[in-house]
Amino acid sequence: MRNSTRSGVDPFIVMDVMEAARRAEEAGRRIIHMEVGQPGTGAPEGALAALEGAMKTGSLGYTVALGLPELRQRIARLYGEWYGVDLNPERVVVTPGSSGGFLLAFTALFDTGDRIGIGAPGYPSYRQILRALGLVPVDLPTAPENRLQPVPADFAGLDLAGLMVASPANPTGTMLDHAAMGALIEAAQGQGASFISDEIYHGLEYEAKAVTALELTDECYVINSFSKYFSMTGWRVGWMVVPEDHVRVIERIAQNMFICAPHASQVAALAAMECDDELQANLDVYRANRALMLKGLPEAGFTNIAPPDGAFYVYADVSELTEDSRAFAAEILDKAGVAVTPGLDFDPVRGHRTLRFSYARATADIEEGLARLKAFMQARG
Repeated sequence: MRNSTRSGVDPFIVMDVMEAARRAEEAGRRIIHMEVGQPGTGAPEGALAALEGAMKTGSLGYTVALGLPELRQRIARLYGEWYGVDLNPERVVVTPGSSGGFLLAFTALFDTGDRIGIGAPGYPSYRQILRALGLVPVDLPTAPENRLQPVPADFAGLDLAGLMVASPANPTGTMLDHAAMGALIEAAQGQGASFISDEIYHGLEYEAKAVTALELTDECYVINSFSKYFSMTGWRVGWMVVPEDHVRVIERIAQNMFICAPHASQVAALAAMECDDELQANLDVYRANRALMLKGLPEAGFTNIAPPDGAFYVYADVSELTEDSRAFAAEILDKAGVAVTPGLDFDPVRGHRTLRFSYARATADIEEGLARLKAFMQARG
């Protein structure tokens, strides 16, 4: 049978690294995982208890396409608590993970052939989802002096239908402040481009609170998830906030694409939002791990790194060490037993000279991983 041209998307390289690490573990090796962007912790205890109760008291069937009303209301309240934004819960849409949010946003906003700007380095699935939908991703090579975030000059005159930004960003962990976010919104709107803000790593900040686009405009799409701060990656539940006149558009698409986000996950997500003590304890682990990485990576020889304001990644320029980050990552896995992600996932043009290190696992793992990296680099000379 034939395949569509839209299906010709690139693989997600980090998943290939995970598979190589799994094979090494199957062979009896202990691997330190610094490749995957997944919290080392599970869903909060309160979320598990709430789901257990719900399973005993009734069936978990379809919900309405926009999500459980009480969950939408609680998410809206979060914007008041975190940012001082008074958000109408009718604008909140519960989605099957942030990936479902991207599909809904791109389908609602863009027509076949439209050009959408994305920062490079950036989350690789933006590019692949856009391509699979018949859209044209336009990489915007970002500069270290701009904290590896796009600036208006990067897309001036590019005839974009949309601009997608992420703060804190994957793979760099860098953030946009009010002025930088505002400049991007103004420039995008000035050329008639829809503005989408990926805020999946909000809550995982270390020195300053992340800025939501909703502090600056209602004419945007904001996408978030319970995967990272709420430690619920496998539950596949997220949300998006859209302008009021877009809600019915999204609802119609969601009804047909997904019917709804998983009911069980929505129940757990609602309870997870009341587990702040446990979630803040998780954040304390990431904060300690971040400090270890900022000290240990340069000591090991990875000295040119982006400033990780949030999330749980460090992005390193390794151009002085290799011109082939994929082969270098494979060498590190083979000789040091540490799984890291080559930058080609995030930047097809410059990623052969970069690596991403995740510090989402337990602190003991991070300490051991850094010790292994230091020994590997010393032996490598």
